[in-house]
Amino acid sequence: MLENKVCIVTGAASGIGLAIAEAFAKDGTNVVMADINEEKLKIESERIKADFFRTDLSKREDCKGLVDYTLDKFLKIDILINVAGIQNVSPIEEFPEDKWDFMISLMLTAPFLLTKYVWNSMKEQQWGRIINLNSIHGLVASEFKVAYVSAKHGLGGLTKTAALEGGSYGITVNSICPAYVRTPLVDNQIDAQAKSHGISRDEVIEEVMLQKAVIKKLIEPSSIADVAKFLCSDAGAHITGSMIPIDGGWTAN
Repeated sequence: MLENKVCIVTGAASGIGLAIAEAFAKDGTNVVMADINEEKLKIESERIKADFFRTDLSKREDCKGLVDYTLDKFLKIDILINVAGIQNVSPIEEFPEDKWDFMISLMLTAPFLLTKYVWNSMKEQQWGRIINLNSIHGLVASEFKVAYVSAKHGLGGLTKTAALEGGSYGITVNSICPAYVRTPLVDNQIDAQAKSHGISRDEVIEEVMLQKAVIKKLIEPSSIADVAKFLCSDAGAHITGSMIPIDGGWTAN
C-alpha cells in the first residue's frame, strides 16, 4: 500500500519524526525527511535510504521550498506528516513573546502552509493522507505550556477543517494525540519540569508525566509510527477529522 508513495515527514531528524520516516521507508515509500538539523538529517537519511531537505519551517519560504523540492523530484506528494515541534515550560507572565511567535509559526502556521501547498497534488490524484502529530495537549491543557497547548489546540481545528474540505477528493486528515513519548523533546521537558517543580527527573516522570495515565510507561516512538502507517493504509481510508488519543488512559479520567 505504501510502496512508491511519496511522503514528506517534518521533524524527521530524531524522535517521532525519525521513527515514522524509518517505518515508511522500510515499506518502500519515497520519504523526504525535513528538519533544521542538517547534520543529523544527513546521517539518518543515509542510514534509512531516504531523501532529505534542510528547512526552517518557521519561515514561509522554507515551507514552500520543501514542497517544491519534493514535487520537482517525485512529481507528486501522497502523504504529509507534520511532526516538527518544540516545547518551552514557563508561567504565562514569564513566557517570552518572541518564543510564542516562533512556536506558533512552527507548530500551527507551518502545518497549515504545508497542507495548502500539497493540496493540489493530492486533489489532482484524488488521494492523499495528511497526519498532524498533535498531542494529548491538543485535547486537554497543562500549566506552564501556554504556547504548546495553544498551538496543538489550533492544530486540531486545522485537522478537522481540512478533513471536511478534503473528503470529496479522497484526502483524509487526522491528528495523532499521544501523551509523553520517549523522545529527546520529552527528555528536555523532564529537566525543565524538574527545575520548575524542584523535584528529581524520576519524580517528574512518575508524578507529573504519568500521573494521569493508567498505563505507567512512556510511549515508544515506534508505536506512533505504527498508527501513522495504519491511517495511510486501506484500513484507515474512512478515518478522517479524528483526534486519536494514544494516552495510556489519560483522557478516560
